[in-house]
Amino acid sequence: MKFMVSLVGCLVMICSSGLEGAAEDLTTLRLWPEQAPGETTPIGPERQLPDRPQETNPVIRLTDIATPILTFYPAAEPVSTGTAVIVCPGGGYNILAYNHEGTEICEWLNSIGVSAVLLKYRVPRRDPDAPHAIPLKDAQRAVRLVRSHASEWKINPDRIGMLGFSAGGHLAVMAGTHFRDATYDPVDEADKLSARPDFLIPIYPAYLVDTQNKTQLDPLVAVDSETPPTFTAITYDDSDRAIGAALLLIAMKQNKVPCELHVYHKGGHGYGMRPSENPVSQWPQRCQAWMVSMGLLP
Repeated sequence: MKFMVSLVGCLVMICSSGLEGAAEDLTTLRLWPEQAPGETTPIGPERQLPDRPQETNPVIRLTDIATPILTFYPAAEPVSTGTAVIVCPGGGYNILAYNHEGTEICEWLNSIGVSAVLLKYRVPRRDPDAPHAIPLKDAQRAVRLVRSHASEWKINPDRIGMLGFSAGGHLAVMAGTHFRDATYDPVDEADKLSARPDFLIPIYPAYLVDTQNKTQLDPLVAVDSETPPTFTAITYDDSDRAIGAALLLIAMKQNKVPCELHVYHKGGHGYGMRPSENPVSQWPQRCQAWMVSMGLLP
């Protein structure tokens, strides 16, 4: 396929992001054949921010991303279920926490028989008033491209979900509530396919609350009966993000969309899936059980 990046190019891109050794046997795709749509000013070159001194397990923070990329992590044949999940790291739409909320999540998904597709979407914010607008183009294109490769990648085109953290969780919700929107002009046959994820897994999603009235969802979170089934996890002490998650559950219930919400007492924000003393670190086990209950896993 003409968007397929050569293995050499893949190694260069991933090693430049501080992920040496992670590229073997992984397929990467450019989302767009030419310049990504919606760009008005030059961005880049892509760079990795310095590690924070206090971090014992550093987070790889990427920014200035102008060329969005998909990296496919196939589940091993003996345990592969045919289910796939597109993973959207968080970072306030300014950076991507690429290992903490990206590669580590892909490896976990592989361990439970789920193929993962890591989405390196465009950051930082192009439009302060609509920070999700450019990333939503990338998310819609990602769903369609993954669906177009379903046969080749041995995944079920009707079991493609999207999992995201913080801003990435918001992006997943936007993808699940705006899949009918034409955010870009079609570029190839893949764009004839649906941009609707089959399920959503927003973890500590941000920006769901209306900034003018914190008792309501942001008007952009337009839940209806066709919104994908959703699993979400949040902590009570995670600012108004906990309110947003609760309001999302209410909207799902009102529209008769399956939704499971886990609210943990404490844990703050940005914990990914790394182990901790807080019970919120058990959300991956609860998510796996939900996927079984939804028929996404055996």
